[in-house]
Amino acid sequence: MNFATSDPSHREVADAPTVALKLLVAGGFGVGKTTLVGAISEIRPLRTEEDLTDASVGVDDTTGVERKSTTTVAMDFGRLTFSGGLRIYLFGTPGQERFWFMWDEMAYGATGAIVLADTRRLESSFASIDFFEQRGIPFVVAANCFEGADRHSPDEIRDALDIGREVPVVLCDVRQRESVKNILVNLIEYVLKLTNAA
Repeated sequence: MNFATSDPSHREVADAPTVALKLLVAGGFGVGKTTLVGAISEIRPLRTEEDLTDASVGVDDTTGVERKSTTTVAMDFGRLTFSGGLRIYLFGTPGQERFWFMWDEMAYGATGAIVLADTRRLESSFASIDFFEQRGIPFVVAANCFEGADRHSPDEIRDALDIGREVPVVLCDVRQRESVKNILVNLIEYVLKLTNAA
């Protein structure tokens, strides 16, 4: 898959009729959802980050991300256009439990999802996995490789999360555009495979 760029020579791709896909980016608090959307979006991403305050102490679980100073309170939004007319709209969900009530609205019409995981605290991924499994929304697991974290293979991560062998698991660095592209390609190929098998 080739990605369109902001180069004027690609203007006809941006203006052409498109196939639009809505994809969600979910995962635990501080796992890198905002960074992922920002790394790949061709437009300035919409962010709803606010400073963490003393009021969140005892409410938000910051275990493993004690240095995090901001949090998404609604969603992140970005857009990406592939050459050939495919346009992706990315919606990053809020990670804290107190904002999970918004997930149903955000999931309406979603084609697929990315469950972003931190191998230092995989348990924070279970809520997202359960959510998408219960609603029949195809998802891939993307393990964000944080510095200092032990390296695990995709099969080890799949086993720890107790997900099916068919669910793609990829290692990534969400700060890197190429790495995020790889996640999206894996997700779209998985969705197409499921669609063709239906």
